[in-house]
Amino acid sequence: MSAVLEQLVQTRQHFAIKPFDAPLGAEVLGLDLSQPLLDEDFARLHRAHLDYHVLVFRDQNITPGQQVAFSRRFGPLQIHVLRQFQLASDPEVLVISNIRENGQPIGLGDAGHFWHSDLSYKATPSLGSMLHAQELPAEGGDTLFANQHTAWEQLPAELRRAVAGLKAEHSYLARYEDLRKRYPWRPALTQAQIGEVKPVVHPVVRTHPETGRKALFVSEHFTTRIVGLPADESRALLDALFAHSTRPEHIYRHRWQPQDMVFWDNRSLMHLAAGCPEDQRRKLYRTTIEGDVPF
Repeated sequence: MSAVLEQLVQTRQHFAIKPFDAPLGAEVLGLDLSQPLLDEDFARLHRAHLDYHVLVFRDQNITPGQQVAFSRRFGPLQIHVLRQFQLASDPEVLVISNIRENGQPIGLGDAGHFWHSDLSYKATPSLGSMLHAQELPAEGGDTLFANQHTAWEQLPAELRRAVAGLKAEHSYLARYEDLRKRYPWRPALTQAQIGEVKPVVHPVVRTHPETGRKALFVSEHFTTRIVGLPADESRALLDALFAHSTRPEHIYRHRWQPQDMVFWDNRSLMHLAAGCPEDQRRKLYRTTIEGDVPF
């Protein structure tokens, strides 16, 4: 057997993609992400990610380095502004955790407290995020995902007309001090960090660069105002969009299982962490893939 053929035999995997009975999402069964993927298998996953917006890879016993390598198949990785919560061995990995060691948090413990799309406050927001379970609480810890394609498609006609052509400002600082008051351990930002997250402006309705589908692109966490509208009109319009975009018919609720890795499309979805009791340990590793400028 030739070396090339032997490699193909060794890396070929047989796996199933099973859609959830939900407005989005599918689970991937029988795939080992610690092994290199053939291009044809990767293309199948890529297509499924576009179709279902959330892929749940079950039973992934992988290292942070292997998570980084798989994430990079989709594009360059983005580094979160809170570098103190990077994984020391793999700085592309953001630690999401409520655990404290020696009185100090080891990760970002309140990530996902408000509905949002990751890094929408950047000029080039995230394509998608991968979150790999390390320690899960016995109670709580669910993650909710809201389909912003269906939110747009079901938006009442008067709201569609109201948002036509509008743009909105996104800012990482929008809720930062509110979160610091609630979670005093959340670090104060340095001037250099503040400089990394200057407000940006994006369309209220964005077009997915790969599928052409339209989606709402505003969130209660990062969207501060509608550009060009008086403050009261901006607030009223955003509140109406927020309420509509997270209606139950748009939502899939993910209940984590050990070693799950979840990959979601930030161009299509918003997500929310449901939270867990403070005495329950929770730790996950996140990688974030760079997208492109919304249009």
